[in-house]
Amino acid sequence: MTSVELRGIGKHFGSTPALEHIDLQVTPGELLFLLGPSGCGKSTLLRIIAGLLEPSGGRILFDGRDVTSLGTEARGAVMCFQNYALWPHMTVRQNVAFGLGLRNGYDGDKAARVTEMLRLVQLDQLGERKPNALSGGQQQRAALARALAVRPKCLLLDEPLSNLDAKLRLEMRNEIRRLCKSGGYTTIYVTHDQKEALSIADRIVLLKDGKIIQTGSPAELYYHPRNSFVADFVGQTNLINGIVAGQSGELLQIRTDFGMLAAASSAAVTGDVIVSIRPERIRILAAGAPASPNANILPATLVETTFLGEASEHIVRIKDRPMRVSSSPPLLGTPSETRIAIDPGDCVVLRE
Repeated sequence: MTSVELRGIGKHFGSTPALEHIDLQVTPGELLFLLGPSGCGKSTLLRIIAGLLEPSGGRILFDGRDVTSLGTEARGAVMCFQNYALWPHMTVRQNVAFGLGLRNGYDGDKAARVTEMLRLVQLDQLGERKPNALSGGQQQRAALARALAVRPKCLLLDEPLSNLDAKLRLEMRNEIRRLCKSGGYTTIYVTHDQKEALSIADRIVLLKDGKIIQTGSPAELYYHPRNSFVADFVGQTNLINGIVAGQSGELLQIRTDFGMLAAASSAAVTGDVIVSIRPERIRILAAGAPASPNANILPATLVETTFLGEASEHIVRIKDRPMRVSSSPPLLGTPSETRIAIDPGDCVVLRE
C-alpha cells in the first residue's frame, strides 16, 4: 500500500489555468474518486499523478518520496484508460503478461502471476482469446488484470466504465471495488458519473474550474454539501432561494416562493440563503395521512409521474413553481391535487 500526496499542484496550458494549487493526501489502500464536470481538470490531475504530464508547479510524493521528476514506470504508477488499450493481435494472457515483460525488475514467476491475475478477474477460462472475442466488460477486466499484474504502487483509472452499457457499468462498479480492496491497491479513479462515485468510493474529491470544491465521504458530500454546486452536482436536488425571516432554537423560518419553510440549523443564519431538498426526502401525502409535528406541509398539484420500476419520479407544482419528488416504492394513482411533507431536518441551508 502506498500513500500519495500532492502539494500545491498547478497546471497551465499557455495562459489558461487547468489546475490551481491542488493539495491532496491519499491514504494507503484508499479508493479515491476525482469527480467533476467536463473541463474541471480531473483527467489532467490524473495524468500529472501518473507522470504523463508535467505540472507547472508543486510536488508529488509517493510514500513521502518526491517523484515529481520521475516517469510513470519509475513511480510505480499504472494507468488504465477508458478505451482499454489492449493489443488486438495478442491473446488475453499475452496482454496481461505484456506489462510484466516491460518491468525488468519483476523477479517472480511471470506465468504464475498472469494466471493469478486472470483468476482474480474471472477470465481464467478466456486467456487464449483475442480481445475482439470478448465483451466490453471482459475487455475491461483484462485491462485491469494487466494493470494489477505489475503490483502498482498506485492504480489510476480514467473513466474505465464510460464505454460500457448501463447494465455492465452496474456490474463492473462492484467488481472494481472488489479488485482494488482485495489487493490493497491505492486507487485514484476519475469519473463524471456521480452514481459511480457514490456507490464505490471511500472518498470523493469534487473539482470545478481546476479547484477542489469539497472533499469527503460519499455521504458527507450528499448530505452535507458545502454549497449549491455540490448539492446540485452530487445527486439530484431542489434548490430554492429564500431569505431567513426568523429563528427559534434550531429551527429557521425561511421565506421562499413556495411559501414559508422551516429548516433545521444549529448555527445562527441570517439574510439570503439557498435551501437544498433531495427529491427522495419529500413525501406525497395520501388523503388524510398524518405528518410529523414540525413538517412543512405544502399544497401541491401533480403535473407528471414517471414509473422507474423500483421507484417513481414526480413533478409537482407549488404556487406555479416546479418541484421534483421521488417515491420508493413507486407511488401511482395519486390525485392531481395533493399535499407534500418535508421535515425541517431535510432542508439543508446553504449560503451560496
